[in-house]
Amino acid sequence: MSQLATLHIDKQAHKFSAAHFTIFSQTERERLHGHNYGVSARIVAEMGENGFSADYNVYKRCLQKLCDAHDEYMLLPGESPWLAVEELEGEYLATFNGKTLRFPVDETLLLPIVNVTVEALAHYLLQRVLEQTELGELIELELFVTSGDGQMSSACWQAP
Repeated sequence: MSQLATLHIDKQAHKFSAAHFTIFSQTERERLHGHNYGVSARIVAEMGENGFSADYNVYKRCLQKLCDAHDEYMLLPGESPWLAVEELEGEYLATFNGKTLRFPVDETLLLPIVNVTVEALAHYLLQRVLEQTELGELIELELFVTSGDGQMSSACWQAP
């Protein structure tokens, strides 16, 4: 009979600061603002005979790399039905409800998501972790994104 272990990775260093706005509808959005996002993970795996289930360091490095790659950027949703984004002369022109905002391309990440919310970021970042790590004997991987005290969402992958 195998034993399962649940590992939690919740390091102070796994954070990034980014600007964004949430789109509520075709005509309503938040004003441009920023958050200090936190990223953590819950890993469920079988515990081996040596009392070891998964290498924390693999996931800690992956989370840190993701946080570093998103730190100090403007985040734009590249798949929003209500935000048109085009690149022109080193800028992203983001048009929403007739108003165009300009952002430097080298300071902006155009993400493959429909909205920049903790929910969408959790799914997006989980997909990046799945692409960048060997899953091995993992049974479940849940990724959490916080945008401040008391505000969190998660996305979960389960082994087939």
